[in-house]
Amino acid sequence: MASDEDRHMGSSADREVAAPPGPAAASGQAGSGGGVKVGIEIHQQLDTRHKLFCGCPTALSDRDPDYSVVRRLRPTHSEMGQVDRAALFESTRGKRFVYQGHYGSACLVELDEEPPHGLNGEAVSVALTVAAMMNMKPVDEIHVMRKIVIDGSNTTGFQRTAKVALDGWIDVGGKKVTIQSLCLEEDAARKVSEEPGGTVVYRLDRLGIPLVEVTTGPDMHSGAEAEEAALAIGRILKATGKVKRGIGAIRQDLNVSVEGGTRIEIKGVQELGMISSAVDYEAMRQRRLLEIRAELLRRGAPDPSGSQFEDLTGILKGTGSKVLRRAIDSGGRVMGLLLRGYGGLLKEEVQPGRRFGTELSDRAKARAGVGGIFHTDELPAYGITADEVSSVRQALGASESDCAVLVAAPEPACRAALEAVVERASEALRGIPPEVRAANQDGTTRFMRPMPGSARMYPETDVPSIVVSPSRFEEVKRSLPETLESKADRYRKEYGLSRDLALLVVDSPYAAEFESIVREGGADPSFVAATFEYTFKMLRREGVDVDSFDPGDIKQVLLGASSGKIPKEAVPEIFRWLSANRGKGVEDALKALSVGSVSPEEVRSAVAAVVERNLDLVRREGERAKSRLMGDLMKEYRGKVDGKLLFSLLDEEIRKRAE
Repeated sequence: MASDEDRHMGSSADREVAAPPGPAAASGQAGSGGGVKVGIEIHQQLDTRHKLFCGCPTALSDRDPDYSVVRRLRPTHSEMGQVDRAALFESTRGKRFVYQGHYGSACLVELDEEPPHGLNGEAVSVALTVAAMMNMKPVDEIHVMRKIVIDGSNTTGFQRTAKVALDGWIDVGGKKVTIQSLCLEEDAARKVSEEPGGTVVYRLDRLGIPLVEVTTGPDMHSGAEAEEAALAIGRILKATGKVKRGIGAIRQDLNVSVEGGTRIEIKGVQELGMISSAVDYEAMRQRRLLEIRAELLRRGAPDPSGSQFEDLTGILKGTGSKVLRRAIDSGGRVMGLLLRGYGGLLKEEVQPGRRFGTELSDRAKARAGVGGIFHTDELPAYGITADEVSSVRQALGASESDCAVLVAAPEPACRAALEAVVERASEALRGIPPEVRAANQDGTTRFMRPMPGSARMYPETDVPSIVVSPSRFEEVKRSLPETLESKADRYRKEYGLSRDLALLVVDSPYAAEFESIVREGGADPSFVAATFEYTFKMLRREGVDVDSFDPGDIKQVLLGASSGKIPKEAVPEIFRWLSANRGKGVEDALKALSVGSVSPEEVRSAVAAVVERNLDLVRREGERAKSRLMGDLMKEYRGKVDGKLLFSLLDEEIRKRAE
C-alpha cells in the first residue's frame, strides 16, 4: 500500500527532503548535453472516409454506448515458439477488459468476430504521399503484420501494422534527419476508465482509425532538436490535408539514451512543447541511475536477487499508521525485505519530484497493483514511528548502510510487489534496464512495462498484400501537395498577410477553412486569419470547446463580419454563445445577443445626440474629442454595431459641426 498520501508520483516526504551530497548532487542540472541520442516516433491519425479494415466512419462519439462486451487477453507464442516479454508482463496483471460500442461506428471487425476487410486504399495513398514528401523508398509490396498488444487496447490482442516505405530524410534547420520507416497502422481503442479490481473500460469508435507512424533515426542530441524535428514532420503531415486534428489525433513517442545508458521508449507525449522537457528529464534520469550504480559498486552492495521476505505484521500490529492499520485490519499483511548496501540511495532524486525509491515503487504498483512502498530512507513518517523503524531494521538485520522496504497488502500482493522491488534493485547494479515509460504532464516519466522484443510481430494472413509499382509511386510524386512553407509565401503574396500570421495560419488546423472562406466569400483575409489564430486561442484558454464549432457556422460568422452585417467586436461573444448552446445556429446567437438589432437610423441619431451633448468638448479639442466620444458610444453599442461604422458616423457628425 501507499502512504497516507497518493504515491503515484513518489511520497510527499520524497518530494520535501533534499538529497544529501552524493550521486544525485554531483550530477548537476537537468539537460541533454553531450552523449544524448533521441529518435522520434510520430503517430498521426488520417482523416479518411472510413477505417483501415472496414467501412465504419472515423468519427468519435460522445453519446452513451449502445452495447458492451467483456474480454480477457492472454499472451500467445510467436511462430518461432517465443512469448514476448512485454506481453507476458501485462498478462500477469490479470486485467478484465470492457469494450463499449455504438451502432454505426464499430462493427464485427472491431469486435474480432469478423475477419478484416482489405486495406483502405485512400489511407494507402496518403501514406505513399507522405513517403514521397520525406524522400523515402516505398516497399515493393505492402504486407500487413500483427504486433502483439495485450494492454487491452485492441480486442484481438494485437495491432495490425504495415510497412509502407523506408530510408528517407527531411531537412530540419539545415540538418538532415533520417526517416527510418513509415508504417500504416490501425489506431487502438480509447480508454474511458480504469476501475478498482483491474477492470479497464475502452470505447471501440477509435479502434481501426488509420494512422501513419513515422520513425526517425537517433539523429537528435537535445530536447530542443527533437522538438524542432517533430514540428517539421508534423508540418509535412498537415500539408497532405488528410490528417485529423484535436486532442489525441497526433501522439509522439520518444526513444532516448545517454552514453553508457540504454534506449528508453517514452510513450504518450501529447503536446509538442513537452518533448524538450521529456528528453531532458530522461537524460537526467539515466545519468543519475548510472551514478547510483557506480555508488552501489563502490560500496560492494550484493545482488539482492533471492532475498528473503519477512512477515512484519506482528511487529507493526499496534502501529498508528493509517495505511498499515487499514491493511492489517482487512486481513492483509505487512511484509519487508532488506536491500544491503542501498541505504540512503532510495531518496536520491532521479527526476524532479521523483527518486530512486519511486522507480522501485512504480515496479511494485505495475506488477502487483499495490499503492506503493515504504522504505527506511524516508521513515519515520506517515504515522510510522522511530521505534517501529528501529524494530523493523532489527528484525531484518539491517545495518546503517542498508535500506529496508515495506509493503502492506494481502499476502500474495505483498510477495509480488517485493519480487518486483528486488528485480528493479538488482537491475540497478547492472545499469539502466530497457523499458517503456509513460509521460507525465510535467515531462517526467513512470514505468509502464519492459521493452518488447522481436517476438511480438508475425504475419497477418487475413489481409491480402498490395503491390506498389514504380509507376504508381511516380504518379504520387507528380501530384504532391504544396508544402506549408510555400503556402505561407503564397498567403503573404495573395492575401497580404504578415509573415508571422501566414506561418501561424498554414501551421494551424484551420488552413483549409481559411482558404475556403477567403476565396469563396471574399472575406477580409487578415480578419479571418486573426480570428483563427488569436480569437480562437483566446477562447480555448477560456475553456471554450473551439474544436466543436460547425464549419458552416464559422464561415457564416466570418463572412457576416467581413461584410459588415455582423460587428467584428461581436464575433468572440457569438462563438462563446454557440459553444454554450450546442445544437443552436448563428441566427439564434444573433437574436439572443441582440446583434444587428439596431437600425442604421437609430445609430445615426444616437451618434448625433452624443455629439450635440458634447459640443463644448468638440469645439475645445476638435479631432481629439473623437476617442472620448467613441468610448461612450462603444459602451452602448459594443457587439451590436460595427466599430468602424460608429467611428465613421462620429467623424461625419463632428465634421458637420466644424463646418
